[in-house]
Amino acid sequence: MSIQVSLNGLSFCALSSPEKKIIFFKEISFPRKLNPSGVLQQIEKLYYEEEFLKDGDFDVIVQYSNELYTLVPQKFFDEKNASDYLKFNTRILETDYVAHDLIEPAGIVNVYIPYTNINNFFFEKYGEFEYRHCITTLAENFIKESTSENQKTKVFVNCYPRGYDIVVVKKGQLLLTNSFTCHTKEDFIYYLLFTAEQLELDPNEFELILVGKITANSDYYQIAYRYIRNISFLKTSFGYIFAVDQEPPKGYMHYTLLKAFS
Repeated sequence: MSIQVSLNGLSFCALSSPEKKIIFFKEISFPRKLNPSGVLQQIEKLYYEEEFLKDGDFDVIVQYSNELYTLVPQKFFDEKNASDYLKFNTRILETDYVAHDLIEPAGIVNVYIPYTNINNFFFEKYGEFEYRHCITTLAENFIKESTSENQKTKVFVNCYPRGYDIVVVKKGQLLLTNSFTCHTKEDFIYYLLFTAEQLELDPNEFELILVGKITANSDYYQIAYRYIRNISFLKTSFGYIFAVDQEPPKGYMHYTLLKAFS
């Protein structure tokens, strides 16, 4: 089962591997941004209400979506000093646990803070389980999709309620990742164009590829289309059968959730 946790919402997706069938899918968006304690309450409520989750024996991967991360070249990374890499751009509490993932194609370590209270909940439910940061999943896979020597610079934007992640890749090289909070279309385009300016990218040249909670009818898409020449949605093909009585989720809208299975 793939679980995605953020302060803005939750997503759960269970896959029956032999048949490649999605047998459970649940998405919850919070009306406002919560703190980790509030998110845990929502998880506990969901496990109380959903029969599928109560007694299931799953192999679990949890992905955290938050801005509490920083990237460090692998050759400079020292696990004993992991918190030092974060203290310049993230407020760290004494109770915080610092984790890290290796973004293998780039030789870069993603140092981040998972939510300890939520990790403890899933450990009590399932025992040992895998967890990682969403940026790790995004960067790993977008690098693999951008290895051609002749391709333009690609700017991937992963949208979610009240913000987005941005991953910039050129010819298989990771140039930048960052996460922004935004509440209006003006916020959205400002951070996007500011990032392009800092990297000296021409809006008429780079490819903007959209992932996550965005559609062609949204204000965010419309304003991006006005300022950026090459814009598209990420093409996905996971090949899963949707076995529950719901409309299948669009792959690009739940990219990290579904990519956890591959």
